[in-house]
Amino acid sequence: MSVIPQKVQDAINEQIKNELYSAYIYLAMSAHFESESLTGFASWMRVQAREEVTHGMKLFDYLTDRGGTVALKAIQAPPSKFDSPLGIFQTALKHEQEVTAMIHGLYALAAQEHDYPTQVALNWFVTEQVEEEKTAAEIVAQLEMVADNRTALLLLDREMAGRGKAAAGAGA
Repeated sequence: MSVIPQKVQDAINEQIKNELYSAYIYLAMSAHFESESLTGFASWMRVQAREEVTHGMKLFDYLTDRGGTVALKAIQAPPSKFDSPLGIFQTALKHEQEVTAMIHGLYALAAQEHDYPTQVALNWFVTEQVEEEKTAAEIVAQLEMVADNRTALLLLDREMAGRGKAAAGAGA
């Protein structure tokens, strides 16, 4: 028997879908960067996609730990066409801001339903979203500084590749 309120359970299932959709978006962005030979940015986006899957699984596990039912929902296709690197990271930042609003809404629902364990579990996501927005905003600012300087863009691309290497080393 589930000890989690049905409204909260339904909202967590929706958020699992949202986290997995985020992974799809970042994979689509990675594919775009690969096609533009910006492999550092592509690697960064691939790592981001893996993080989003981890976030979805964290909610999945939480729901099952509380005796809830996971009801996976259909995930829509992500965009397939993208703009410049700056435009892509502006889109990523906007997306992270939307995810933050979703997490805040889920937290508010848990509070309304007096579901204290879910509020505690969601604290991690609230903190994570601060980091996600900060990171995306920093990259947007760097890309704005780069402007149309292709050499600087390639240097930034090389720097972005470091995230993929660091993540691969941590998982090994």
